[in-house]
Amino acid sequence: MPNNLLRVIRNAWHFYYALVLVVKVVCSGFGIALLTP
Repeated sequence: MPNNLLRVIRNAWHFYYALVLVVKVVCSGFGIALLTP
């Protein structure tokens, strides 16, 4: 397995993890905004 391919996979995984984290924060913030009058 080439080293640069491993690096690309790792970068993609970090990007995906950051994206999921942002989506969770946005969804929780949206839920709090909906629950508070």
